[in-house]
This record gives sequence, C-alpha cells and structure tokens, in this order.
Amino acid sequence: MKDSGRSGPKGRKSGQAGGFKLDAGFASLLFVPFVMVLGNSILIPVLPAMGSAMNLTPAQTGLIITAFSVPAAVFIPFAGFLADRFGRKTVMVPSLALYGLGGFLAVAAAVFLGQKAYGLLMAGRVIQGLGAAGTANIAMALTGDLYTGGARGQALGLLEASNGFGKVVSPVLGAALGLIVWFAPFLFFASLTVPVALGVGLFARDRRPEKAAAAREYLGSILGVFARKGVPLGAALLSGMVVLFLLFGVLFYLSETLEKDLGRQGVVKGLVLALPMLASSVSAYFTGTYLQKVTDRRYLVGGGLTLITASLASLALVTNPYYLYAAIVFIGIGSGAALATLNVLVTGSVPLTQRAMITSDYGAVRFLGVALGPPLFGLVMGAGNVVLFSLAAALGGLTAAAAVALIDQKALTA
Repeated sequence: MKDSGRSGPKGRKSGQAGGFKLDAGFASLLFVPFVMVLGNSILIPVLPAMGSAMNLTPAQTGLIITAFSVPAAVFIPFAGFLADRFGRKTVMVPSLALYGLGGFLAVAAAVFLGQKAYGLLMAGRVIQGLGAAGTANIAMALTGDLYTGGARGQALGLLEASNGFGKVVSPVLGAALGLIVWFAPFLFFASLTVPVALGVGLFARDRRPEKAAAAREYLGSILGVFARKGVPLGAALLSGMVVLFLLFGVLFYLSETLEKDLGRQGVVKGLVLALPMLASSVSAYFTGTYLQKVTDRRYLVGGGLTLITASLASLALVTNPYYLYAAIVFIGIGSGAALATLNVLVTGSVPLTQRAMITSDYGAVRFLGVALGPPLFGLVMGAGNVVLFSLAAALGGLTAAAAVALIDQKALTA
C-alpha cells in the first residue's frame, strides 16, 4: 500500500526495516489510551456503590457510563477533522485537559452535593466525554503517521495493549479506591491526566499535512473514501463497535452478579473484573506483534468475534460461577485479537491527510459500543441468562460472519 504518511519529522522516514523502537515520544502516547480507558473501566466496580449513594435505579447507574461515551462518540469526528487540519498534538493536549476537568467536576459534585450529586456528576461525565473525543483515536492516527509496515502493526498493538492494560488495572484500582469513598476513582484518573497532558505536549512528535485542503475539498475527500471503501470499512467499524458493546455489556453483568449474587466485593471483585481485560491486553500485544505475518487479516477479526460468540452462547447454558470466570477470559482474548487487527486495518486504509478523521470515525463507533453495552445488558438482565446471552451470542455470530464476508483487505488498503 502506498502511504502518504511515510515520512517522519524533518524528512526522516519512520517504521523502516530496523523495526519499531520505543522512545520518549511514543512512550508518552502510550499513556493516552491508558488514562482515557480509566474514564469508564475504573468505575465499573463502584457502580453499585454509586447507585446506592445517590439512590439510583440500575438503568440510571448504567447511564453514568453512557453519559461519558455518547458525547465522545458524537464529537470524535469533529476532533479528527481538527487534527487533520491543525496537527495531532494541537488537539490531544487541550482534549486531555478537558477530560481531567470533567473528572474534577464529578468529584466536586460528590463532595458538595452528596445524595443530590447525580445531575452535576452527569455534567462532569459529559465534559469528560467531550475531552475524550480528542485523545486515544488521535494517538492512533499519529502512530499510523509515524510508523509503516511491521513497525506500525507493533506500535498499534502496543497502543491497544495499553488500552487493555488500563482495563486490567482499573477494576482493581477502582475497587481499592472505592473502599475509601465511592468518588475516589474520579479523583485518581483526573489527577493522572495532568502529567499525561504535559508528557504529550513536551515529548510526542507531531504530524500534520504540509498544506491543509479547503474544508469543502477535505470533506469531499472523506466522502470519497466511504464511496470507494464503504463496504469493507463499514464492516470494520461495525465489528469494532460490536466487540466493545459485548465486552462492556458482559463487564456490567459481571459487576452486578459478583456483588449481588456471588458476594464478591472490594479488591477480590476488582481482580475478577480484571481477568478479561488482562486477557484482552495480552492478546492485543501478541496480535499486533505478529500481525504482519498474517496474509488475510479479516480472519483474525472473524476468529476473535467467533471466540466471543462461543463463550457467550455457553454462558446461556452453564450457570457455574467458576465457568463464568473461564468464559470471560476467552471473551477477553477474542476482543484483544479482533481490536488489534481492526486498528491496523483502519489506520492503513487512508493516507495521512485523512487518517485522523477515519480513525476518529472508528473511535466514535467504539465509544458507541461502550455506551450502549451496560444499559442494554442491564435492561435485558431481568429476562434471565438464557435470553441475555443467547441474544448477545446471536449478535456476535452475525458480526463475525459479516466481518469475514465483507472486510476485503485489498479493497480496504488499496
């Protein structure tokens, strides 16, 4: 594939045959998806406590996740547009600051309003979502700019692994911090955002087109991408959304079940919630590292979704809690393999001048999947495990079939 983002700073090529090398600039980028994912994942263990503290219904509690994810999904394409025109860091650093501000507002709501904190806390979550729109997806676009070939696959695999590692540690952190007070997780990740924003601003390399096209011409080029590659690109975006919808839906189910039915609380609960995230992180790392060896990558996407589907279908039939722990690990493995592969396919589908917008569209549907998973799983949980997991498995199976049938790798990267 011919990639117009092949030149590094000062005309130096990146992603050469020497392979991927970790430097301070890319290390700072690795913390961007890590801190972003804390915005949702660290709250999963304390959602029941938050609901009790503010007298919320399960559906209202699930909306705490949605209030973050929906604004992010809506505004991510706008962030991509700005990043393509003005540079990646120009968008990322202010976005990280806004993300932290929303977290501090949620803490203020809890401290000063107590049981009546829900409204202001939700406002803080919306602000967080607006900030998150310009974070991880722009870091992904910048990584695609700076690296090519096998180095790109490894770098993007590390980004997805960092995202997964955030999901690994956040349940344990959330559970441990929740033992202090239910809003302590907000204070933790809001505070962590400050050094991350400084690190990106000081150390990360930037890329931007030498000459930005007129807005109408630019938007026309984006529409042209979807006109030429709409079917394979749409299938890739749909696959990413469904993977995260199922993953976060299962995490919400697991959080509720562990506390209310199995009596698992505190750090023990956090460790169980970390199992699928650890599996996802390890799977993403190895998939990204060895991805360049796979000729037709759609089978990695379809295979990951098939593993998720089989695990969900089995949960409709088996109620043993220890089997539940095993099944969620396999869901994590499938998620990591599918997402790491999709990252490479999507970022490689367009040149530098359009990459931030396309990766932002991909980020938007990922956030949409995260937003819809907990509340919809919460609504269907009352119908019982057979109905819940049968429907989830049907969705996963249909998406796996669509991925294999429609993600034409040659058309996508032409």
